[in-house]
Amino acid sequence: MGSKVGGGGGGKFDLGQNSDMNVTPFVDVMLVLLIIFMVSIPAATVSIKLDLPPAIPPPPGTKVKEPVLINLQAGQRIFIGEQATGLDRLTGDLSVVLTREDPTIPPTEQRVYIRADRDVRYGDFMAVMNTLQGNGFYQVALINEEL
Repeated sequence: MGSKVGGGGGGKFDLGQNSDMNVTPFVDVMLVLLIIFMVSIPAATVSIKLDLPPAIPPPPGTKVKEPVLINLQAGQRIFIGEQATGLDRLTGDLSVVLTREDPTIPPTEQRVYIRADRDVRYGDFMAVMNTLQGNGFYQVALINEEL
């Protein structure tokens, strides 16, 4: 069923089958993409405008307010500062502490910081976050400690 094209077999001009993949189109496409990204990235970084507030330290003698910390420890132990609390009493106790700190601002609009030990399970941490958000506390910041 087969046929030979080009005459005799095995001469000095016999190229055989070429089983190598041709990567030339791939390299061409990659070089074009590289050039496009090199041209477009500087334009993207220049066009971003930020209005950052000036870094002005507070005047001398001004007392800086200490943040309210929620500390999570292993075994579902929760503390607001040094005061122990539970998940069911968390928002009530937090509202009392925040009202005591600054009675002019509603407790749900004040910033709260959460710090968790390494041994705290993720589900316990998310239970605290869901409890806070379910009761209107959306100004929540997480404290990360470097190893």
